[in-house]
Amino acid sequence: MTNFRLSLSSVAVAGALLSAQNYAVADSVAEAIENGTASGNFRLRYESVDQDNALDDASALTLRSRLGYKTGEISGFSAYLEFEDSRVVGGQDDYNNTAGKGSEYSVIADPEVTEVDQGFLQYKGNGLTAKIGRQVITTDNHRFVGHVGWRQDRQTFDAATFNYAPTDNVSLMYGYINNRNRIFAENKDVQSKDHILNASYKTPVGKLVGYAYLLEEDTSTDNALDTVGIRFSGSSAAGTAKILYTAEYATQSFEAGSTDYDATYFLLEGGASVSGITAKIGYEVLGSDSGSYGFSTPLATLHKFNGWSDQFLGTPTEGLVDLYAMVGSKIGPGKLTLMYHDFSAEEDTDTIDDYGREIDLSYAIKFSKHYNAGIKYASYEQGDDATGKVDTDKLWVWLGAAF
Repeated sequence: MTNFRLSLSSVAVAGALLSAQNYAVADSVAEAIENGTASGNFRLRYESVDQDNALDDASALTLRSRLGYKTGEISGFSAYLEFEDSRVVGGQDDYNNTAGKGSEYSVIADPEVTEVDQGFLQYKGNGLTAKIGRQVITTDNHRFVGHVGWRQDRQTFDAATFNYAPTDNVSLMYGYINNRNRIFAENKDVQSKDHILNASYKTPVGKLVGYAYLLEEDTSTDNALDTVGIRFSGSSAAGTAKILYTAEYATQSFEAGSTDYDATYFLLEGGASVSGITAKIGYEVLGSDSGSYGFSTPLATLHKFNGWSDQFLGTPTEGLVDLYAMVGSKIGPGKLTLMYHDFSAEEDTDTIDDYGREIDLSYAIKFSKHYNAGIKYASYEQGDDATGKVDTDKLWVWLGAAF
């Protein structure tokens, strides 16, 4: 666990300080530990990938297990420790796990791994929540900072974060990240010097957010990925219907050595919810710098955006335009979601324009308080100009439990 720097050091320092106090404090620590709460979260999932290329079709059956323990509080302080394990079940491991196994197969990014998922010291009081250690960090809709919880080894960060809510309508957040614990097991984690800033204000018709994500990988080459933006999202009643709307704009600069690029991001989404049915239409643009660089969101929950088949986890250098539509409704005990995407280049040329289309479908249910299950399907059709892309079909079936 060589990268587990902030979390282990913070717990060790806290333990040393507390143990140095008198017996009353020691008794309080023991009581806090005894009065803590344990948690468990499990997901058994089958995933298959069929691509129109030379790779063999992939299939995987994996079980992700998380076991956590949160202490009671002492003057607003508490601690949390959680372990995560992902294992192949029944020998069903015909897939490229991104960790050196199965290169002849299509990718299913769920390597077998056991690690500390979270481990932090927390203070909570007077509108402030401060954490130091390994933790989940998300902002807004996960477009820029997310936990990638769809994968079995989710993304966490070794970080110090401060969330302050001076009023019910105002929220301020700052985080410093010195290690990105990515979804590919520890060997592909990234040491960093990231600054995360996010401020929001709730109005009667929606939430206004301003943010700055100043990212830097801790390498021998000077580099910076700076994104500054504004977002507004909300809803308004219109008779028996609810009108939904989101608008977002961001600018980005990327520097690495002598390389320097700039790009912009734009999102406009509108929809309505009536009689239990929700429909949305969206237009998302990840811009390009003259066809040489595409707008990047390396800390995002990328699977949530631009199609579930994961064709655009990295933005093409020509940029990406995603025109999409979504319909969702509760049917029976669960929720049905249908999505359609039409992809094209933002900086189109005579040979690069059409990136293809995708249909996504899911049905998910929760039952008996602690359990959930679902089925999900994604079908991507290559566009005429989608260099490096191929027709792809993916299927997931899962069963989960949380206690």
